[in-house]
Amino acid sequence: MTRFIPAYIKSMRLYYAFVTGVAGWLGVSFYRFCAPEAYSHRRGMLVLAMLFLSWGINQIVNDYLGLAEDRVNAPNRPMVTGELHPEGALAVSVVAMLGVGIVSYIFNPWSLIPILVGVLLNVLYEYAKAWSLWGNVVFGLSISMCTVYGFLASGPLVQPLITSNRISVVFLVALLNALMTYFTYFKDAAGDAAAGKRTFVVRHGLQVSRYAGIVGAFLPTLAFLVIVYLGWVPFREILFLRDFVFCGLMTLFLQVWTAWLYFRYPAGDRTYFSLVTNFRACVAGQVTLIAIFNGTLALYLLSASYVFIGFLFGLHRDPKA
Repeated sequence: MTRFIPAYIKSMRLYYAFVTGVAGWLGVSFYRFCAPEAYSHRRGMLVLAMLFLSWGINQIVNDYLGLAEDRVNAPNRPMVTGELHPEGALAVSVVAMLGVGIVSYIFNPWSLIPILVGVLLNVLYEYAKAWSLWGNVVFGLSISMCTVYGFLASGPLVQPLITSNRISVVFLVALLNALMTYFTYFKDAAGDAAAGKRTFVVRHGLQVSRYAGIVGAFLPTLAFLVIVYLGWVPFREILFLRDFVFCGLMTLFLQVWTAWLYFRYPAGDRTYFSLVTNFRACVAGQVTLIAIFNGTLALYLLSASYVFIGFLFGLHRDPKA
């Protein structure tokens, strides 16, 4: 057990936790904005704790399903080296998921829907990677379920439940995460090719993919402008415009910076270490959406996530792990 627990925690790769955590925080904070009288701080904190840990719990499932490519891409990962027993780790994650499901059912039975959809998408993801950009689409949708879950698990249903601006925000979360995972495929190109995973990078090569990354860096901003033009998220509904613009500009800078890093270093160790900027860009985009209705929280999260993503990533210095 003394060996299993550290290996399990290492495999969770907690620097990713801000991706699911902040995506879910978007849903939790929006519920608090919509229904302050029904919101419970104690429930909100527990929901956020589950959201921050959800990446790591699901990561074990991904590692189990992706052992073939990890033997090439990341031969030093605990599950590949035998430091972490694959079936035992999978069993722990399944039990943890069941526990989350029980708590979520008590909070709001409707919150089980994004959990089930997210788990199915997580399993589908390992197969969707073989279909070029479909892997990115599936991954983005799976993370967007954290936003839906955060909203539904925070209290009783709020009517109307589905609106154009809420659909737009979920879409933007999915797009931000699809873009984030696109850049992660650069470091995995050799293993994905060996395992028959025909990702965009494998299918089209590094030369085309690095230019596609430059274009992709602007997609979230362009998508938001289109959504505003269509009136699905009217500017008048942005209550903290100054904070929103600041967070948005920081996001755009980080996204362009990420694209430049992968354009400049599409292979090698620098490809791995560029991930920290990639994660910061994705989380900053999600924080920007929080700034629409809670500017102060967004500024705190932007600062905290930037610092702690770097700190946690710094604990994982081995590109092959």
